[in-house]
Amino acid sequence: MQRSLEPPAGKDLVARLRSGDRSAAEQLVDLYYQRIYLYMRQLGHNRQTSEDLTQETFMRAWYHIDQLRDNGALAGWLFRIAHNTSYQYRRWIGRRQAQAEPLGLAAQAHGGQAEDDRVAHMELLERLQAAVSRLPWKTRQTVVLHYLQGMPISMAAEVMGVAEGTFKSRLNRALRQLRRIMGE
Repeated sequence: MQRSLEPPAGKDLVARLRSGDRSAAEQLVDLYYQRIYLYMRQLGHNRQTSEDLTQETFMRAWYHIDQLRDNGALAGWLFRIAHNTSYQYRRWIGRRQAQAEPLGLAAQAHGGQAEDDRVAHMELLERLQAAVSRLPWKTRQTVVLHYLQGMPISMAAEVMGVAEGTFKSRLNRALRQLRRIMGE
């Protein structure tokens, strides 16, 4: 089941942002801060870097709101800015300093199961988390955007700036790599 990525007042919010309404900027942050921060964490940035990159994402959105072509695509546009912000940061610090941190998948465990089932579930999530963190950055992004952020393929491909076919190919490659890693 796909969750909606756009808030109900998205078009009105964009109009208010374009007019320079600071309360609209606060509303934008309220609506998307947690999701953008989680996206940064899922990409492997540490807490402080994720906070900084999330703030940078909103600053860039504020300054470039006039570049939003489709008022109804606010979430995709914002995630595209987050993607670019993360990418630029990773290029800036270099690959050797960009070490993936745990993705926080264990937080998605469900209660109400028998203790043994919960322990087995947590162990599986930890193994999956470790496997995802071993994926190359672009491949990891496909998993994060589609499966962890719940974005449809078309929107996730747009966020990454690639064709849908390319995104699907990367997603397929990611799943093959995850199967191989999990089998080790």
